[in-house]
Amino acid sequence: MIVALCFLSAVALLVAVYRRYTRLTLADVPGPKAESFLLGNMRELMQGGATEADTIWQRQFGGVVKFKGPFGENRLMVSDPKALQHILHSSAYHYTKPNGFRKAIGRILNGNGLVAAEGDVHKRQRKAMLPAFGGPESKALFPVFKSISEGLVSHWNDVISSSEDKASVVVNAPWWLSRATLDAIGEAAFDYKFGALDDVDTQLKRAYSNIILTLFGNPSTPRVFLEACSEYLPTGPLVWLFNTLPFRRFVRLREACRASVDTAASLVKEKGQALLEGRGNKDVMSLLVKANASTNEKAKLTDDELYAEMRIILFAGHETTSNSLTLMLWELAKNPQVQSRLRDEIRATEAAMRARGASELTLADMENMHYLQAFLKEGLRFHPVASNMFRRATQDDVIPLSAPMRLSSGKVVGELTVPEGTSMILSVAAYNRDKNLWGEDADVFNPDRWLDGEGKEKKRIPVGVVGNLMTFSSGLRSCIGWRFAMTEMQCFLVDLVSNFEFAIAYPEKRVRREGSGLMFPVVVGEEKDGVKLPLRISAALRE
Repeated sequence: MIVALCFLSAVALLVAVYRRYTRLTLADVPGPKAESFLLGNMRELMQGGATEADTIWQRQFGGVVKFKGPFGENRLMVSDPKALQHILHSSAYHYTKPNGFRKAIGRILNGNGLVAAEGDVHKRQRKAMLPAFGGPESKALFPVFKSISEGLVSHWNDVISSSEDKASVVVNAPWWLSRATLDAIGEAAFDYKFGALDDVDTQLKRAYSNIILTLFGNPSTPRVFLEACSEYLPTGPLVWLFNTLPFRRFVRLREACRASVDTAASLVKEKGQALLEGRGNKDVMSLLVKANASTNEKAKLTDDELYAEMRIILFAGHETTSNSLTLMLWELAKNPQVQSRLRDEIRATEAAMRARGASELTLADMENMHYLQAFLKEGLRFHPVASNMFRRATQDDVIPLSAPMRLSSGKVVGELTVPEGTSMILSVAAYNRDKNLWGEDADVFNPDRWLDGEGKEKKRIPVGVVGNLMTFSSGLRSCIGWRFAMTEMQCFLVDLVSNFEFAIAYPEKRVRREGSGLMFPVVVGEEKDGVKLPLRISAALRE
């Protein structure tokens, strides 16, 4: 291991020196002072709490910030809207995902699937998958989400009724929501019942339980260094190491992949047979198998690619949604007026539903709740669970800027020349908190901004797919399942807020957002407990 570390350090140093002295340079771009030559700014970026460095740097230096990687290498953090539009839209395939730790993890999680693919392979796969993730397809899954959210309501009612005072109880919100969203993704995407809420023991449930902490927990300093240096190595050898090393993180990763491949193989066979017999379902896997059967050979997804898509749908559609919902419930607990206003809107919509003779709210009812939509967008803005993206320039390029940038030399420029090989972090968090875009109260959770200034987003540079936010990414690599996620989150929020009141369980304790790459809540001083956000829930009063 020591030999491997020394070799990696030597390779990283050589590549860093080479990049630093190429004909194009980023030396004049403003940015923070490096902590050290060896680590650069990487500890500040990865150990300071999720998104904290992003926001501080953006406020101090602007929408493009130079920071130091290992051995003094210049890297960029980008949150400027026009620059993001260029990188993610018009030149998306010139900015690939960099080699290294994250790409290796993505390759293991997703095989040769959509998240790991580049160029023409990515185009083909995305085209093949899009029909399963359209608006009508996502709306057709509403009954599935409704059933799971009602199941969570039932479980919480049982927990309250069995509590000591029969009136309220403290729950670890992400523990419950992770299980509920795992059940939801299982049924909606694969017509597969995890039974996580009912504590049914399955191979997939064990493999994916709390995996976000294992893969993206707060890294140690040696891990920060290794992850930063890993970008200098080809992805293939890293994948081999991760598939070989006995470390707990990699063992968990391999278990999850084996479990998902085993289940995927069974499901693909089952759904292919159903298609031959004229049967079918509306889950994502059935739609993918059906679309795959009707397309030409060159455009098809292979069985291995279908298995790969299942792995990433399970991961991306499970923990990201549960942690987004957890942090939104946290905002409701901290802001009782917002909670009451949202519940009042739900009650009014329920009254209108009964007046027309209906017994259940429809997705259209929820989409017409203006304050619900405002709250949901503000939650996505304020707590972007996938808080940054990583890219590498494959060629020299000139990136346009939405606002002039003053270089360290004093020169003011409206565009930035970027050398080939430049590593970048595209900061979703910094973009979503940019005061030039969202106003001076960008650090305040305020759903009213979407009601008072909803038209302003039309005047902004078009970037994101929902509310011009970057939370679901943007452009050719925007989250393919964003409609799916929006339908699910609306359903859960309405059912939970309609049935329960939320309050901070322990005001004396501090909750902090953690995570390197994916964000989740922990209680300060209790980090060993993992993903945790205790909330006090009680039955919501009805007139």
